[in-house]
Amino acid sequence: MAIKHAETPEVLREAVAGGGVVLADYGAAWCPPCRNLLPILDELARDYGDTVTVVKIDCDEQPELAAEAGVMSMPTVIIYKGGQPVDKLVGLSPKSVYTGVLSRHLA
Repeated sequence: MAIKHAETPEVLREAVAGGGVVLADYGAAWCPPCRNLLPILDELARDYGDTVTVVKIDCDEQPELAAEAGVMSMPTVIIYKGGQPVDKLVGLSPKSVYTGVLSRHLA
């Protein structure tokens, strides 16, 4: 499945309300670690297909979503399951960290 871009707050809210596992990446275009995370997100979206919804939120374009999520540093990845946040990763991590967290919530 392709990465969804939260061009409006409803994109993220609808994905989370769906009740499945959602990986939400809060970042910005000017942020170097955020840019380094993009290929990892592409791989995760491809690897997990319809099992995990990957949503990218630009904190500059959607500051209200970042504030609601308590984002203080970028990139911040929040995993939602059943409509609730269940994990938060701050900063850039290797792909294995993201797959480990997702595997735990998909089990």
